[in-house]
Amino acid sequence: MRIRGWAAAGLAALAMAGAAQAASPKDQVRAWRQAHEKEIVGDFVALLAKPNVATTIADVDANAAYIQGLLEKRGFQTKLLRAAPGTPASVFAEMKVPGAKRTVTFYAHYDGQPISQKGWIIKPFEPSMRTALPDSRAVDWKAAAKLDPDWRLFARSAGDDKGSIQVMLSALDALKAAGIKPSVNIKLLYEGEEEQGSPHFASLVAQNLETVRGDLLIMGDGPMSQTGKQEINFGNRGITGFRAVVYGPMKPLHDGHYGSWAPSPTVMIAGLVASLRDDQGKILIPGIYDDVKPVSAADKAALAALPDVETGLKQALGLGRNVGPARLADGYMRPTLNVRAIHGGDDGPNAANAIATEANASFDFRLDPGETPARVQKLTEAYLTKQGWFIVRDTPDVATRMAHPKVVQIRWDEGSSIATESPMDGPAARAVAASISRSVGYPVLKLPFSGASSGMAEIVNQLKAPMVGVSIANYDDNQHAQNENLRLGNLWDGIEVYAGLLADLDW
Repeated sequence: MRIRGWAAAGLAALAMAGAAQAASPKDQVRAWRQAHEKEIVGDFVALLAKPNVATTIADVDANAAYIQGLLEKRGFQTKLLRAAPGTPASVFAEMKVPGAKRTVTFYAHYDGQPISQKGWIIKPFEPSMRTALPDSRAVDWKAAAKLDPDWRLFARSAGDDKGSIQVMLSALDALKAAGIKPSVNIKLLYEGEEEQGSPHFASLVAQNLETVRGDLLIMGDGPMSQTGKQEINFGNRGITGFRAVVYGPMKPLHDGHYGSWAPSPTVMIAGLVASLRDDQGKILIPGIYDDVKPVSAADKAALAALPDVETGLKQALGLGRNVGPARLADGYMRPTLNVRAIHGGDDGPNAANAIATEANASFDFRLDPGETPARVQKLTEAYLTKQGWFIVRDTPDVATRMAHPKVVQIRWDEGSSIATESPMDGPAARAVAASISRSVGYPVLKLPFSGASSGMAEIVNQLKAPMVGVSIANYDDNQHAQNENLRLGNLWDGIEVYAGLLADLDW
């Protein structure tokens, strides 16, 4: 571990300037950013150009080493943490600030989703500055006299989640240039396997608990409010998922000769899907809602205070209706079952008038406080069994197929998690809300917990510290999909927000 740069020389010089600070540093930070926009974008492009698909550990580790170097240049003590040999590295960095009474641990992740989705207009690891979709016209940002805040940088992980790392780096640079000392000790914990479901992250934290522990955990992942305003949340939903495979004949059959006699696995998988949820999004598995924690009065009040986003969303997404509650965030208070994919037979030029041998579907549950993956899995399998499905874990042999009229292979995903929820009215949460409100100039929106999922519940429970989610990505950043992007204006605003959290946070 090394210390150099800011921590070695700068912090002592900044102590007098920082001690008297009582206001948001947004003006000084904005002035610095406006003078260094192309430098910031260049640094971000270099970070995004590094392949980071979560399942390719060598690439993930290369990202970790690169980020470690960036943090060391800024004066942090750093080390790479692993739960066990062969697992992805997480980057830990620490900066102790003279006189600071609180320690804030900032979380983000640097690994990314796969890049095989159809429809990319760029190569995912060759970042491209463009106008927004659907036009998506390439622009020469290096030659431009001024960078348009509505331009977007297209690349895998631009919004999910390297953007949060870049705003932290730039916020640190801006504060140093302005001679502003952070008001808190800083710990950074950047994960390398979030997009795999964080199967080893809880163990990693347990092994390094005192190293990563802080008085507050700030979760820097996910998109902002659809209004474009800054929003904070106090948790995430949990998740569990599975893949189901159903079986028909041992070989494809001519559908004219056998279509009225041999069971079709494509029809069977469609029936299985329809049995699990209805068209309005209601989950049909008995008991699935029984464990959900009742919505508190504080949560109801926070939800009621949120502005309308649904009208604009329907227009932007071309939706003639919605399912479930009329208000988007109200739906977060109930579990969700999504059909990620469904497949049977072939289509297009490969289509054949035949009965397929098998069909499959993939599902995920988003879980609310009170639910556990184990309980949801048990209820799901009990329900399928009651419907006449015989559950197997591997490809069934002929004897098994002949002994049971409906056979389904169920394989549950690794990396499931419970929901996370921290109090909205604690001192640290109020301090975060106040700091961000000073940075953006309006009362920050508050969401009890976001619709997304993470493995943070075990982490929060181990750290015994409150968590606040602070997102900076535009809601339409196409995370997890083709043409992921980050709006430049969100990058600029994020730098100011994170600089405030570093230098204007007090409780």
